[in-house]
Amino acid sequence: MLLRLYNPMSILSSSMFTQIPRQFYKCPLPLFTHSVQPHISTFPRHFTLSFYSNNAHTSNTEAPDDLQLHLSNSKQSPLKPGLYLVGTPIGNLEDITLSEFVDAFRALRVLKSADVILSEDTRHSGKLLHYYNIKTPLLSYHKFNESQRAQVVLRKLQDGEIVALISDAGTPGISDPGMELAKLCADKNIPVVPIPGPSAVVTALSASGLPTNEFTFVGFLPKHSSSRRERLILSANESATQIFFIPPHKLCQFLEEAAAIFGKTRQCVMAREMTKVHEEFWHGTINEAKQAFLAHQPKGEITFLIEGKSISTEESPSESQLENELRELISEGHSLSMAVKLVASGKLMKRKAIYSLALRKFGGQVESEDD
Repeated sequence: MLLRLYNPMSILSSSMFTQIPRQFYKCPLPLFTHSVQPHISTFPRHFTLSFYSNNAHTSNTEAPDDLQLHLSNSKQSPLKPGLYLVGTPIGNLEDITLSEFVDAFRALRVLKSADVILSEDTRHSGKLLHYYNIKTPLLSYHKFNESQRAQVVLRKLQDGEIVALISDAGTPGISDPGMELAKLCADKNIPVVPIPGPSAVVTALSASGLPTNEFTFVGFLPKHSSSRRERLILSANESATQIFFIPPHKLCQFLEEAAAIFGKTRQCVMAREMTKVHEEFWHGTINEAKQAFLAHQPKGEITFLIEGKSISTEESPSESQLENELRELISEGHSLSMAVKLVASGKLMKRKAIYSLALRKFGGQVESEDD
């Protein structure tokens, strides 16, 4: 049985926090993690465990090499064949804290044990694997080859191979390739195993200061302006916090459209480069965001959050108000049913009543246009 001793005190300065009791200086990792739990509040947010063997007397601060040895000597049961969805760091490769070490170790064990790793960008993922000294072959798997690769991967899984899927950052399948493959495996009764990991959605929400009890993850908005407007109108009428992924070069466009649909006074948060050196959380109204970011375009990955609509006790809108809203949407090219859906979102009235009004006022107009 492998017995490796861990001495975190070798690289933790006692000036940074209260010293850990001496009995915890060297002990097997499972005992250490259990015993040191009451002292966790004294730890810095991120630190590295320094690993020692029975015969070694000099510290090695290169954690990946020791993890590799620990992985290679692991006596845990072999992994079962199937598709493993492995979450990876959203920015900082050292996002393996003490409280997350068990899940992180499991992720590394899966990546080492897999027959192949599906990667969104093999060059990007190669850096992660190199950091942890993992030699498993990489196979590109991204939105442009997803459909072609699916059948190749399916055959590997049906042959009993272990396939791990990772994205460039975060959890696979969440605005990243993986959703269709997971569905295909589920349809074929092939095990799909999630390995917990970081997510930009939850990371940004937890630190945003906006309500977290209910939220809608929208992700990337559609490219076409009409579809994008439809999605923003639906979001603007929801009471839950709305979460978007915005490419930096699209931020100004997004703020212009959001201000027109959400209103200028809605509170929002821009989370940028989370877990990295230049991490930033900006807070303010949508109008203040326009003024702040029209002057300069921020760099890096952006997660943008907007507070939900306040629950209103207003009376139902008048028929003339509904008619005007429907007319505007239909004139913009929306179908009758979509116009009704957009007007009904956030209203106290039932959609059926608004649809009856739409048919009465615009049914003939829409039919003649279709002809």
